Amino acid sequence: MSYIGASPIVGNFQVCDAISVVNGQAAYTMQVGGVNVFPETANHMLVSLNGILQKPNGSFTISGSTITFSSNLVTGDVIDFIQVLGDVLDLGVPSDSTVTTAKLADSSVSLAKLTATGTKDATTFLRGDNTFAVVSSDFVKLASGSFSSNSLSFDGYFTSAYSHYKIILSDIVPSTNNPNISMRYRISDSDVTTSDYNNVGQHGAIQIGVASSDGTSNQTNTDQFKLQQGYAVSNASNLCMNAELTIFNPLNTSLYKHYHYKSSQHYSSATGYWVTSTGGCYYDANTTALSGFTIFASSGNITSGNVYLYGVKV
Repeated sequence: MSYIGASPIVGNFQVCDAISVVNGQAAYTMQVGGVNVFPETANHMLVSLNGILQKPNGSFTISGSTITFSSNLVTGDVIDFIQVLGDVLDLGVPSDSTVTTAKLADSSVSLAKLTATGTKDATTFLRGDNTFAVVSSDFVKLASGSFSSNSLSFDGYFTSAYSHYKIILSDIVPSTNNPNISMRYRISDSDVTTSDYNNVGQHGAIQIGVASSDGTSNQTNTDQFKLQQGYAVSNASNLCMNAELTIFNPLNTSLYKHYHYKSSQHYSSATGYWVTSTGGCYYDANTTALSGFTIFASSGNITSGNVYLYGVKV
């Protein structure tokens, strides 16, 4: 191809620093500006010794930054120059706005090369404004626990970051037949056991193959919130209880503390009832902020099951 004016120069042409010949020595280090250089191959070099161009891979070879002549040089020999042509296919530095996405190899841009503000790690993501940020959610899992005894308590998770809290009880199995599974509020990291809990609920009971019934139940001035109204929980083989609870504004210091629940469980293994319950309850001893809650069995232990606590923003 012809050009108007001089042809473009493509490559990385460098002239090595002067090298002093050592009598009886064939190998010498090549440097440019005192820094070692590493030619692509001997064919990428022009070497003049005693005014004569040397044949690559015949008169000399290279390894890394070392040039080795085919025979030892002696006093009086002169290395006139060594010119490194560089990679003659090297395009040099691309012009601004010339590198397209298609020219980049897959996975070639690492996290270390990004200059966005914020902390870049496994817990953050890159936003559209070039800032690393933590994922924000209005529904966040705060804690979980597994039963191995009579009760399981959670403290220190009620904060101003959330207004309500969702509690999930999963696959609760009691060690003894037909206990109540209940909840107590905690104040200053201790269970509140005074008789100031008030329960009201509605349940639907199905006695398999015999009859069915529905009804309501309520309890006032008791020392616990029952998570299933009117019926206790069976520990017969393959049976369990599940429930979902919501505690509203536990840090409020001007109103009584409310919660509501939905639950399903088997009870009375002899007759095979399966019951769903729903209800709302409140604690009216005082308006002190709550620190947590406890899930427990009215008798015996809870053999297995899990509790999951979530914070909800509104």
